[in-house]
Amino acid sequence: MRMRQFVGGLCGLTFITGAVTTASAQLTINGAGATFPYPIYSKWFDEYTKVDPSVRFNYQSIGSGGGQKQILAQTVDFGASDGPMSDENLAKAPGKILHIPTVAGADVVAYNLAGSPALKLDADTIAGIFLGNIKKWNDAKITALNPGVSLPDQEIIVVHRSDGSGTTYIWSDYFSKVSPDW
Repeated sequence: MRMRQFVGGLCGLTFITGAVTTASAQLTINGAGATFPYPIYSKWFDEYTKVDPSVRFNYQSIGSGGGQKQILAQTVDFGASDGPMSDENLAKAPGKILHIPTVAGADVVAYNLAGSPALKLDADTIAGIFLGNIKKWNDAKITALNPGVSLPDQEIIVVHRSDGSGTTYIWSDYFSKVSPDW
């Protein structure tokens, strides 16, 4: 039995296409993708099986890029991603892809400084950090935004994901809107 089915999403948009398989009068819906929505998806799937025990969900939280690859390869019934598929990937799709938002969340700058100061950072400063133009915590731009806060003469170490991450998409999209240099 083939049918178009949708479940999935995160922080914006997601996509779906594929076959739903049945086995022993049980319907299994397979999905993969973004890690962020996994806890709520797991809860939703558990609750749904209480309503209809013949339906099972198998979701692998492998990252947004993995979800997009899996949906294009038709190895899953739905994929979840923090960002929409590119026009290039949509052109590769074996069928119609639907992008439907399911979960909203936020990405934030996190840092680890002695004393845990509550820093104020504006868009220009955050972009400067990620561009590598602001290299130390006591940079003039950071100190100007945080009067009275004692900041160390210490290198800022930027940590980022290296996989096909929806978080990377969200940050890159944000920086492209707030920083001409980005």
